[in-house]
Amino acid sequence: MPPVTLFESSLTSLKLIGRGKVRDIYEIDAGHLLLVTCDRLSAFDVVLPDPIPGKGQVLTRLSNFWFARMADMIPNHLVDLPLSSVLPNPEERDQVASRAVVVKKLRPLPVEAIVRGYLIGSGWKDYQQTGRVCGIELPKGLRQAEQLPHPIFTPSTKAELGTHDENIEFGRMAGLIGETLAEKVREVSLTIYTKAASYALQRGIIIADTKFEFGLDEAGRLYLIDELLTPDSSRFWPADQYRVGISPPSFDKQFVRDWLESIGWDKKPPAPALPPEIIARTAEKYREAEIRLMGQGSQPCSANEKQAPSPTMM
Repeated sequence: MPPVTLFESSLTSLKLIGRGKVRDIYEIDAGHLLLVTCDRLSAFDVVLPDPIPGKGQVLTRLSNFWFARMADMIPNHLVDLPLSSVLPNPEERDQVASRAVVVKKLRPLPVEAIVRGYLIGSGWKDYQQTGRVCGIELPKGLRQAEQLPHPIFTPSTKAELGTHDENIEFGRMAGLIGETLAEKVREVSLTIYTKAASYALQRGIIIADTKFEFGLDEAGRLYLIDELLTPDSSRFWPADQYRVGISPPSFDKQFVRDWLESIGWDKKPPAPALPPEIIARTAEKYREAEIRLMGQGSQPCSANEKQAPSPTMM
């Protein structure tokens, strides 16, 4: 049975406080939020008009999977409350089933924590011009998509919807959130990336780079928030097709970006409609990444329902 597509949620029993590129955010009470991951897709910081069927459920399952795997390293925003306790209306629950999570309300840090293990994207462009990425000097002679000697931490500012993030140096990040907190975010980010990259490589996926987001509670304790190691927040490459010197094929929305580049879109709203075959192949890419990482038996589950570990998690 094909997944139900949801471009935008509509829950009247909770207060809508924001819509991001992918997620709708509702307020439950003073301490909790409901995050609904829709099937919207953004490219070049513009939300596209066509949803990708099942994308929101894939992102939710993968994030929950990774949050559980990293729980011994840092707490995350997930709260163990059943969806029925915050959405008693069964029609509203069905609308967001397997794509909504109850989370702790936290204060997000004003930066995105990006870790790069390979030289690609904006990092590759910066390196070509300066030999550095976010102020970090790299060895000479590196080629496109080449694995770096060690992963590097390259933060960025958070842009408003429709505008572009800005890569910044670590010193500027420290000025924004404080030296001690910045160092902790960098350390945790590099550790999580290293652990996740090793796991994924055993399953045929290279995590070229990824983005983490963090928040603080009232006591100043650091939490992982938003999403974690999904095809939207990471660049996933099939290991068996990886080649240095080219931009490898990927499991993420780079597939859509490449198509948009090929038609000469100016990257300004409104975005063009996606052909049915591009939508279908993109949905397949998301699902394939999930199956590789979580196992063939990964199935949709209701929101805030705990999944039994697959054999690959043991």
